[in-house]
Amino acid sequence: MNLSLILIIAAAVVAFGMLVLAFAGPSVGKAKSRRLATVRDRHANSTEAVVAAQMRRTIAASGSSDSISSLIPRRDLMERRLRRTGKNWDLSKYIFVCMGLFVLVTGGLLVLRTPFPLAVMVGLLGGIWLPFAYVGRLIKKRVNAFTTRFPDAIDLLVRGLKSGLPVTETFQVVSHELPGPVGEEFRGVVERIRIGNTMEAALQESADMLGTPEFQFFCITIQIQRETGGNLAETLANLSDVLRKRAQMKLKIKAMSSEAKASAYIVGALPFFVFGIVWMMNPQYLAGFFYEQRLIVTGLGGLCWMSIGVFIMKKMISFEI
Repeated sequence: MNLSLILIIAAAVVAFGMLVLAFAGPSVGKAKSRRLATVRDRHANSTEAVVAAQMRRTIAASGSSDSISSLIPRRDLMERRLRRTGKNWDLSKYIFVCMGLFVLVTGGLLVLRTPFPLAVMVGLLGGIWLPFAYVGRLIKKRVNAFTTRFPDAIDLLVRGLKSGLPVTETFQVVSHELPGPVGEEFRGVVERIRIGNTMEAALQESADMLGTPEFQFFCITIQIQRETGGNLAETLANLSDVLRKRAQMKLKIKAMSSEAKASAYIVGALPFFVFGIVWMMNPQYLAGFFYEQRLIVTGLGGLCWMSIGVFIMKKMISFEI
């Protein structure tokens, strides 16, 4: 057994271990011990017990800040991005998944006798871009689900306000009646109001988390009404009608630009598809792209021009409503 095969097997084992650690749940025994310690600290009577509990909490907080996720730049933005998915994911699991995918993809390509620079580049692409794209897809799916049901939530708010309920009570009704992201976000707004936040601050936190103009319109409407007065039910009814028409316009634009999007996808993917097919049939024919200086410059130039073309086509079919 040669050295390269040993390294590949070791990399596969490490990648499998990373994925297991990333998706494994918390230890039941440790969780039980933490809960018991929390109960004891909560009902501690002596001053020494209170000080010891505070020291344990401080040590635990400092230990958690030294994890591998603390090495990530702009960590707060990445954590917010993970929270926007609606899943109970943390940054450490995300990093382990990225590292595991990098090792798996790179090791698999090396098994297929792919040149080392190409294997590392594709491994980096798979380890960084694939999890990032998957998280973005989950965020987009959740935001679309929220935007689709949000006019129904506003109609429910209008009916509650017309029946004489206060605004906070109508928020609670929406959180119980509507499932999915709409109910979750309104439930979060109600909980933040209960712990002492103002309505504007609670709504703005959800608006920052969602990042949709529809909910931002709603926050502005509530804020203007609380400052100037007026019929909130009628204003929200008009907002619901505007949001429905906005959603219809988006669907119409999506249908009209579908042909251009399909052309962009085909034109952008065709060179890579042809390169992969030729590489599978005759690797020696394209091997010069990884060690011949002129071919490397030509390939990088072609990638730059293709990126510019794809960027221009994307801008041509993107419309702001």
